Amino acid sequence: MKALYKFSIAFVLSLFIAIPILAAPALALTDAPTTGITEWEMKWEEDPESTVQEASSHQRFGEWRTFSYGDELPVKPAEIKSAWLRFQLPEFDFARPSLLISKLTAKDVKIFIDNRLVYESRRDYPYNKNEILLSLSSNESNKMVYVLLHTDSNWLGLKEQIKIGENQTLSKDYMKHDMLDVVLGAALLFVSLAMFLCLIFLNKTYLAGWNSLCIVIFSIGLMILSLSPYVHNIYREHGFAIYYLFDIASNLIMPSMFFFFEKIFGRGPFGLITRFRKILVIISTVSILWLFASFTSDKINSIYTSSTIISFGGSVIIGNMLLFIFLIKYCLQRNREAIILTTGFGVFAAIGVSEVIWYFIQDRNYDLFFWKWGILSFIASLAIILARRILQNYEQVVIYSKQLEVFNNELQRSEKMEIISQLAASVAHEVRNPLQVTRGFLQLLQDKTTNDKEKGFMVLAIDELDRASEIITDFLTFAKPQLEQTTLLNIAEELRQIEGILVPLATMQGGVIKVDLESDLYVRGNSSKLKQALINIIKNSIEALNEEGAILIRAYIDDDTKNIVICIKDNGEGMSEADLKRLGEPYYSKKTKGTGLGLMVTFRIIEVMQGKIEFISKKGVGTEAIIHFPSAK
Repeated sequence: MKALYKFSIAFVLSLFIAIPILAAPALALTDAPTTGITEWEMKWEEDPESTVQEASSHQRFGEWRTFSYGDELPVKPAEIKSAWLRFQLPEFDFARPSLLISKLTAKDVKIFIDNRLVYESRRDYPYNKNEILLSLSSNESNKMVYVLLHTDSNWLGLKEQIKIGENQTLSKDYMKHDMLDVVLGAALLFVSLAMFLCLIFLNKTYLAGWNSLCIVIFSIGLMILSLSPYVHNIYREHGFAIYYLFDIASNLIMPSMFFFFEKIFGRGPFGLITRFRKILVIISTVSILWLFASFTSDKINSIYTSSTIISFGGSVIIGNMLLFIFLIKYCLQRNREAIILTTGFGVFAAIGVSEVIWYFIQDRNYDLFFWKWGILSFIASLAIILARRILQNYEQVVIYSKQLEVFNNELQRSEKMEIISQLAASVAHEVRNPLQVTRGFLQLLQDKTTNDKEKGFMVLAIDELDRASEIITDFLTFAKPQLEQTTLLNIAEELRQIEGILVPLATMQGGVIKVDLESDLYVRGNSSKLKQALINIIKNSIEALNEEGAILIRAYIDDDTKNIVICIKDNGEGMSEADLKRLGEPYYSKKTKGTGLGLMVTFRIIEVMQGKIEFISKKGVGTEAIIHFPSAK
C-alpha cells in the first residue's frame, strides 16, 4: 500500500510533466512569415437573410465602424441578431495562401470573397466560438472580404487579428490555438476512465471516495474539451451533443466535489457539508431535467440558459467559499489532509472564483481560460489525499489483524485453562489423599530404620512426595481461583514481607533485591494468594540472575489510569519473543525441573483480582513484569 501511495504521487507528477510534453509539438512549432490584418469594419444588420450585394452596395442599417485589434467587442443592440464584418485582403505572394480568423464570436458564420460564398457554418446550438482556416487563391489579393455573423447572445465580433500566410504555417497556428485544452481534457478523461476500471480491484470501503474523485476528474476533462473550438470544428456533426455535455459535466462537478470532501472530512460543523451537498444534488438534478426539457421549446431554453448560468456561477462561488472556510478550520487543527487539499484547492478556487466574478463583471463577454491551469494542482491534491486515506485504512487493517491474532491467542489460552481447570478439579483431591498416606508411612519407616543408606532413600522419597504435593496445590489453586476472603491490602507492606522472605534466596544466588515503594497503595484481594503470585514472579527473576544480578521492585500509582502498578525488573538472561508468547502455558518452563504451573497460577490469581500482567524481555538484557491492579481507594 505504501507503493500505491508513492505511485499516486508519481502519477500526479507525471501528469504535470506529460501534458506540457504532449502539447509541446503544437506549441513549439516555428512560424514562417505571415501578414496580419489588424483593422476591420463592422455594422449591424436588421435582416439576417441580407445578401452580400446589398451589404456592399448600400447601407441597410447604421454605418460601418472601424475596429482595431485589442478593442473590446461592441455592445449589440437588443433587437439586432446579425452583423456584417468586412476587411480587405492585402497583396500576397504565397505558394498556398490561407486565411486564419481566430476568436470570432458568432453562432452562424458566412464568408464572402468577391461576392462569392466561400465558407458557411450553421449551428443548432448556442456556441459562439469560431476558429476558421480558409484556403485562398492567388488571384484573391486585394479583394474585399465580407463576413455575415448571426447569434442569439449579446455579443458579436472579432477579438484576434486576422492572419494571411502559407497554409502549412497557418495550419500549425490553427491547431496550436486550443491544442493544450484538447490534450488536458483528453488526459483527464483518460485518467478518470482508467480509475473507473480500477473500481473492480478496490475494497468497498474506498468505492464512495474513489467514485466521487473519478466523477470530478471526468467532469473537469469533459468541460475543458467541450469548450474547445477545435473539437467543435473537427466534430461539427456532433457539436450539439458536445456543447450540452458541458452543462451536464458542470452540474456533476460540485456535488461530486462535496461528496468527496464529506467522505474525507465528515459532515462538517452542524452538518453543513452534507446539507449543502444535498442541495447541490437537487439543483443539479433539476438543471439536468430542465436541460432536456429545453430542447422542446425556445422559451424554456431561454429561461434555462439564464437560470443555469446563475445557478452554476452561484454554486461555484458559494461552494468554493464554504469549502475554503472549512479547510482553513481543519488546517488550524493541523489536519495534514486539509493542508494538502487547501494548497491544491486554494490555487484552483482563487483562479476559478476570480474568473467567474470577472465573467459577470464583463457581462459574460469573457472566455474562462485560466482555471484550466489551476485544475492540475487541485486534482493532484485530491489524488494524494485519496492515496493517503487508502494507505491509512490499510495500516488500520494491519493493526486490527494483529489485535485479532492476540485475541485468538487469548481465546486459545482461555480454552486451555478451562480444560486444565476441569482436569485439576476432578483429579487433585483424589491424588492428594494417597500422597499424604504414603508420606505418613514413609516417615514411620524412616523412624524405625537404622540403616543410613535406607534413611537417605526415605528422605529422598519424602522430598519428592512433597514436591508432588506442591504441584497438586498449584492445581487446586488454578482450579479454584476465587478469593474466598478478600481484604484491603497495603501493597507496600505486602512487598516488604515478600522482600524479607526472598532476600536470603537472592543472596545465595549472588544477587540483590532493591525496592522503591510509594505509600498509600491499596488493592482488594487475598493476602496469601497475592504473595503466592508475586513470589512466583520474583523467584523466577532470582533464578534467571547471573553474576552481579539485581532485581528492582517498584510500586506506584499511574496518574492516567489511577491503577496500582507493580514492576519487577531483573538483569538476568532474558527471554526471546517466542518464549514471551508462551508464558503462562501449562507445562511450559525453561527450568530443568519446572512444570510451568507456577506462572500459570500467577496469571490466574492476578486475573481473579481484576488485574493485568505483561512481560517485557530481551535476550541477554533482562525481563520486566508489569502488573496493573485497580486501586481500592
